[in-house]
Amino acid sequence: MSSYKVPDLEQRQSDASAAKKAMLEKFRAASEDPAVEKRHATRVAVNEARLARIAEREAAKQVRNAELAEQAAHAAELVSQAQHAAKEVEVLIAAEKAEREAALEAQQEATRDARYAARKAAGKERRRG
Repeated sequence: MSSYKVPDLEQRQSDASAAKKAMLEKFRAASEDPAVEKRHATRVAVNEARLARIAEREAAKQVRNAELAEQAAHAAELVSQAQHAAKEVEVLIAAEKAEREAALEAQQEATRDARYAARKAAGKERRRG
């Protein structure tokens, strides 16, 4: 028995070459088709519009971040002012408290001196008889 092949080697090679040529011709025809060029132009336009929107969003994000940074700086300044005012109030309160304590101490001392003078006068009165 012989190994007989229906399509011989040359036939298969010529069929493969013809298929390659047909595919290449189909690709060339598709690349020259105006519909393909139109789709490509549409894709390019969509991509450019997408890039423009991304750039706009980035610009808006930077503006928003700058505004937030400005607001944070303003808030920090307000906090600093509030802390300064609170310290001033604390100093005033401490001064008033010290003044009240000094006045209270002077009053207590005057009361004590008056009691002492009264006791002394009463003692002299008792001795005189």
